[in-house]
Amino acid sequence: MNKAPSAGRGENVCEAGVPAPRLPIVRQCQRVDPMKKILIANRGEIAVRIARACADYGVGSVAVYADADIDALHVRMADEAWGLGGDRPADTYLHIDKLLDAARKSGADAVHPGYGFLSENAGFARAVIGAGLTWIGPPPEAIERLGDKVEARRLALQVGAPLVQGTAGPVQDVSEVLAFAEQHGLPIIIKAAFGGGGRGMKIAWRMDEVEDLYASAVREATAAFGRGECFVEQFLDRPRHIEAQVLADAHGNVVVLGTRDCSLQRRNQKLVEEAPAPFLTPQQRERIHTAARDICAAAGYTSAGTVEFLLSGTGAISFLEVNTRLQVEHPVTEQTTGIDLVVEQFRIAEGLPLGITQTPEPLGHAIEFRINAEDVGRGFLPTPGGVTEFDPPSGPGVRLDTGVQAGSIVPGTFDSLMAKLIVSGATREQAIARARRALREFRFGGVASVLPFHRAVMEHDDFTNGETLRVHTRWIETDFAAPLAAAARAEPPADTSLVRTAIEIDGRRVALGLPALLLQGLQAGPGAQPAGARAQSADAGSAAQEGTVPAPVAGTVQVWKVAEGDIVAEGDLVAVMEAMKMEMQVTAPRAGRIQGLVPAGSYQAAGACLAIVALT
Repeated sequence: MNKAPSAGRGENVCEAGVPAPRLPIVRQCQRVDPMKKILIANRGEIAVRIARACADYGVGSVAVYADADIDALHVRMADEAWGLGGDRPADTYLHIDKLLDAARKSGADAVHPGYGFLSENAGFARAVIGAGLTWIGPPPEAIERLGDKVEARRLALQVGAPLVQGTAGPVQDVSEVLAFAEQHGLPIIIKAAFGGGGRGMKIAWRMDEVEDLYASAVREATAAFGRGECFVEQFLDRPRHIEAQVLADAHGNVVVLGTRDCSLQRRNQKLVEEAPAPFLTPQQRERIHTAARDICAAAGYTSAGTVEFLLSGTGAISFLEVNTRLQVEHPVTEQTTGIDLVVEQFRIAEGLPLGITQTPEPLGHAIEFRINAEDVGRGFLPTPGGVTEFDPPSGPGVRLDTGVQAGSIVPGTFDSLMAKLIVSGATREQAIARARRALREFRFGGVASVLPFHRAVMEHDDFTNGETLRVHTRWIETDFAAPLAAAARAEPPADTSLVRTAIEIDGRRVALGLPALLLQGLQAGPGAQPAGARAQSADAGSAAQEGTVPAPVAGTVQVWKVAEGDIVAEGDLVAVMEAMKMEMQVTAPRAGRIQGLVPAGSYQAAGACLAIVALT
């Protein structure tokens, strides 16, 4: 058994090596100045995870926050925190100038982007480097080459990686998507060219849905990554999703740490991941390892990265994409290798070489469950709100990475991921048994969560039979039929905005931000209902009127598919809403004439009246 623990700060891996004699030791060693303080350009559980790694590594940590996150767990976990002044991603965690200003004010000398937001943005990486800061991630050139899904396909072809048919570059309009579908057949997948994590990814099964799905993919990609270009590929029906975790240093060493299976997905968002990927043949595993290593080596990659593949039911492997960042599911690899991937990112950023040059033997098996604020009984609808109870499990083989606790607010403007439960065992069977126990122990209240779904999966023979994995990327939509009860409706999220003003302290002008709810409460007096709550109550009441089109979830009205005065039939698509980075369709509750549309781009509470369908 080759255990390769992460080297701590100050260890000379070139001289001392690691306690794994069968792994060759890298002898090159050129070190840059050690980092002293790291700004974490992210939020939620990954920001907490990085802050803990900073403490382990002996460096300071700086959190940043949107208005809604002023009291979030990641803000309190870091050594210091700086506000970004805004509510939406574009005004906060996607705002490069504000992030760099926070780094300057705090005295940070390095930036870790986490995952999502700007983590795969080459412009952000260049801006960080241009500001004289250490970028904890791959070179901007590698981000551009591999983050551009079309260029990544070209590189994969150059090194001989397996691939399905796809467009040579981003499509210019929907006519090119239709032409590709006519030439290669359906289903096809429309994918954001400059992003990942399932955002801006749509699967078309019928020609008549291609136009709407292409428009939706462009909108999601623009909102999540700031760029809407998309390309098209053939879609493998019912495939498994396999990925390889890679570490690479600036000395030319590229190591694949192992595989993960991430097939259990909803709306292209992973829900359950495990390592190593089970039920692969040695030939399949070696093919994936070789392709992942060759792609990253050819791109001049450094830091942690993930190369993703699809595995069809016939055993065919197809390269999918490269995620040039840390993955949400990285803990299952950490649990099965003994390697702290965030600390390894720190070491690589400081110019240190990898301590290993071969794939380590896995140390047992690990399964990760994403704990999202979603109502599984209502089609996985996002449910922002306040967390009233958070009582996680513990015991042998249990790890929890969380961004919330009791009393936390889950805003509707950001991702629905709240925490990750990671369960390990000596074997897959033991990990499943421990997962059942841990999921039973987990108590969560205030907002809906996907825990009921996870408990059902751990009892499903398609996942647990021990002979094969019958789960695939569309398993939830096509095969999973267990009835799951809808959760109790969450209370509408509190008003988390800040009211800003300037005050003078000892002759110095200081900016002051106060929670709007606090000011409303002070203005109204004891026992009064806050204005925001009164408005939400009024919205909920109005939505109960016959013929109204209610908001299925608290979120933003992205686009209207009808105009004032249009005639609609029952079930017609009338609008698209976005909440927690997910798009949801809104349909007409009955036939009639549409009227009273709320403004596109406006934020609406769950159940709020979006429009009225008047009888004609």
